[in-house]
Amino acid sequence: MADQVEYSDDSIRSLDWKEHIRLRPGMYIGKLGDGSAYDDGIYVLLKEIVDNSIDEFVMGAGRTIDINMSDHKVAVRDYGRGIPLGKVIDCVSKINTGGKYDSKAFQKSVGLNGVGTKAVNALSASFTVQSYRDNRTKVAEFAKGELIRDDAEKETTQRNGTAINFFPDETIFRNYHFRPEFVENMIWNYVFLNSGLTVNFNGQKFLSERGLYDLLTKNTTAENLRYPIIHLKGPDIEIAMTHGQQYGEEYYSFVNGQHTTQGGTHQAAFREAVVKTVREFFDKDYDASDIRASIVAAIAIKVQEPVFESQTKTKLGSQNVGPDGPSVRTFIGDFVKKALDDYLHKNSAVAEALKARILQSERERKDIAGIKKLANERAKKASLHNRKLRDCKLHFEDSHERRQDTTLFITEGDSASGSITKSRDVMTQAVFSLKGKPLNCFGLTKKVVYENEEFNLLQHALNIEDGIENLRYNNVVIATDADVDGMHIRLLLMTFFLQFFPDLVKAGHVFILQTPLFRVRNKKETVYCYSDEERVNAINRLGVKPEITRFKGLGEISPEEFGLFIGKDMRLDPVILRDANVKGLLEYFMGKNTPTRQQHIIGNLRVEKDDETVNPTIAVAEDVVLPVAV
Repeated sequence: MADQVEYSDDSIRSLDWKEHIRLRPGMYIGKLGDGSAYDDGIYVLLKEIVDNSIDEFVMGAGRTIDINMSDHKVAVRDYGRGIPLGKVIDCVSKINTGGKYDSKAFQKSVGLNGVGTKAVNALSASFTVQSYRDNRTKVAEFAKGELIRDDAEKETTQRNGTAINFFPDETIFRNYHFRPEFVENMIWNYVFLNSGLTVNFNGQKFLSERGLYDLLTKNTTAENLRYPIIHLKGPDIEIAMTHGQQYGEEYYSFVNGQHTTQGGTHQAAFREAVVKTVREFFDKDYDASDIRASIVAAIAIKVQEPVFESQTKTKLGSQNVGPDGPSVRTFIGDFVKKALDDYLHKNSAVAEALKARILQSERERKDIAGIKKLANERAKKASLHNRKLRDCKLHFEDSHERRQDTTLFITEGDSASGSITKSRDVMTQAVFSLKGKPLNCFGLTKKVVYENEEFNLLQHALNIEDGIENLRYNNVVIATDADVDGMHIRLLLMTFFLQFFPDLVKAGHVFILQTPLFRVRNKKETVYCYSDEERVNAINRLGVKPEITRFKGLGEISPEEFGLFIGKDMRLDPVILRDANVKGLLEYFMGKNTPTRQQHIIGNLRVEKDDETVNPTIAVAEDVVLPVAV
């Protein structure tokens, strides 16, 4: 029998607030990450600070927020009322301390638990807070939650408000840097939900006059819309919706200004209410999937005492809009039933266009019904022993603390698949192996997803046939060789996702795996280099004539080495969609406009040669770099 560990009074520990946050950061900010994903912890830190400034705006104090950011540091300044000077330190360093427990002051705030700013403080190597209030100011500075500077109050001529600067702790957020694209998307959502608010970010001004209407305008193109955007507003609710030409459903949902990226009770209620209202308006029992196919919609509601399913507030769990209010389902259902029905009666052209979209979806669904049934039967049989998929034990839909880490690597060929499979984390990392180059599916209908066995098995592996609500892996990582063929496979896979599952890309789930191009080593040290610049730096650091290996394909990297590149220091490039015109983007890069694209390639051709003066033993190589903008 194994010796029992002594369990006594000395075994019981009480952690102070900052120790607990630093020991269990995932409880407060979700996953950590390095900034390559939109939901990485460093963006949650920023959001926790800006949310407080937004609450000030909502309360009528301060119409401008200034945000300045470098790769590793953030400064946020609002012009609200300012933290009461006597409570500046308490508000950023004492859990369950804040002004939002007074429901009269903050009726419909996002941050109600007095935790967010304290988490930012505890997880920052440097955190400074300064409050300006009635011509007086107070400054305090912290390091990893420890107070290191407490200045006395003094006079100031600055406008009222609060300024916070923080530098995330690199021992917790390894190799991180902020990506402006993700921050810009966050800021756009803030201004869409708060008409009249101006956010200045690194010198660029963000503001919106028409709320969610502007959100859909930004994220769609006029030629993609089947009818003009329907914009409906009521007390504590705003909706914008239309139908496009794309496949799938696309939703942007918000609660009290919080972007609920994983939906929740309000999004489910909206989807249900649209189907019910449309059926009653046309007096036809249309299939729900035909009504919602190609929908693009945004919904924002305000509720009292919202209940989210985690501290990061990405999914609403509230069943009611307030302690004494109706259910979320009834509140949204009643509003949509009246407002959307009235709109369709007043706008007959829009109603006809909506009906035409529904009938088109119905025809497309029936057209592929036969092949879809056969393909799904094959996929079901294959799932018992899917030779293309080496699955992991945990999945994104599981209620597990590591669900955010779940990853599917899509690889080319058995050689690369073998290296990843042998070195992966079997708990959270799965591998899907392609055989050669996938089909260029641009311009094809969704029928090809079922006719092409590889595409069908991939969509079933991801579980995205009916949308991404039940996505099995949080990270979908394209892992191909860093050569021309590998680049082509990347483009073909991105075309597949953008053509048939654009919401997977827009929701930030698709990435490109970076693997080292060079290994530079001497007898004492090995350095893996992801760029030519890193190679040169490594050569200079390691000294005279180190051994240099150029990795031409993933299959050349041993499983032991591969494990170093897909672990905690894995480098991922997110696939970020900057252009709302997905169809035009794909048509340009993947369509048949050969002469136009050829001229673009010729005009942007770049030839790179290794620097022979650094190490003459390296052969001169020429790599053609093609511009890829997704």
